[in-house]
Amino acid sequence: MKKSTVMNTLKKRIREHKYKFTTQRQIILQAFLSSKENHLSAEDIYEMVRGENPDIGLATVYRSLELFTSLDLVKKLDFGDGRSRYELNDHNLSHSHHHLICLGCGRVIEFTSDFAEEIRSRIKKKNGFNIVDYQLKFYGYCKDCQKQHPEYSEKEPQI
Repeated sequence: MKKSTVMNTLKKRIREHKYKFTTQRQIILQAFLSSKENHLSAEDIYEMVRGENPDIGLATVYRSLELFTSLDLVKKLDFGDGRSRYELNDHNLSHSHHHLICLGCGRVIEFTSDFAEEIRSRIKKKNGFNIVDYQLKFYGYCKDCQKQHPEYSEKEPQI
């Protein structure tokens, strides 16, 4: 989807909830659209916008992210490193993407798979529970860290 179309959709959703679509909010949302990284912390966004927009403080970024999260425009993610990260919430996806989190370098890799949809279906059938959202995260070591530290490729899962 085109960035301008996404921005117009976000703008519309903010206004539908009777909030103003301020310049600061637009700049912060634009950071998500402009970034090559999909998982941004408040500090990441602040660093991206402060050069051209020094009037936007870190507190403004945090408040905007909390608003966007409450409006379901972004998802707040916890990868276990003490920093919340955010990603645009794409309601057009038929299934969620999942995350591979490297314990060595902290890199987060997205992947999609339909196996979680099968589990969702089984849960609904067996328990009558309708899952509307979920997050699936796998922790391990990326191939770069395994190359640098061969002992990482030998570790067995602690299940």
